[in-house]
Amino acid sequence: MSSAELALNIFRISQTEQELTNKNIDNEYDANSTHYNVGKDIREFVKKHGGTMPEDMKMPISSTKDINKINNKNNNSKEC
Repeated sequence: MSSAELALNIFRISQTEQELTNKNIDNEYDANSTHYNVGKDIREFVKKHGGTMPEDMKMPISSTKDINKINNKNNNSKEC
């Protein structure tokens, strides 16, 4: 996931949480509906303002798992 996609996800989560709190939503059905609608609104905003849709963003060359393996391997070789 790119940093732009991560930022969109964090924004979506924070806006959903805020709406759930502000509207005192406390049941699963309304919470799911709110989550869906906030996500839909954010996607429409990104599309309207010429942003790149998450599914069109370039994937990082390496996964976090691969990067961690490389870092662990480098750290282990420095200890010797």
